[in-house]
Amino acid sequence: MSFVEIDMKHPVDAHVGKRIRHRRWMIGMTQQQLADKVGIKFQQIQKYETGMNRVSASRLWDISDALGVTIAFFFEGLSEGEQVAHGAADMMADKEALELVRSYYAIPEAQRRRLFDLARVLSEAA
Repeated sequence: MSFVEIDMKHPVDAHVGKRIRHRRWMIGMTQQQLADKVGIKFQQIQKYETGMNRVSASRLWDISDALGVTIAFFFEGLSEGEQVAHGAADMMADKEALELVRSYYAIPEAQRRRLFDLARVLSEAA
């Protein structure tokens, strides 16, 4: 009897990888830049982002620091026995929405706050 390894991603690993990729993209960071900050090769970042390799706790700590988020960020939208909430997943899959978020975070904080307040007022008036 021989053992055959089956290439299967764990849903949590895939979710964490997607969150790494989306955050990296939103702040305009390349895989190479993230890899350099974390001290690994960019190919490893690719494997994390696709869910092919599981991210260790210490590596996730380093990645969260490099991307400016808490570790909890990578697990948002994931609950036991459920897939990612469709609304957030749909928005994250929309290239225009991601570009808007990326552009928003490129604005200095004080101006970003004013833009946010303006958007809230406009949405309430609509």
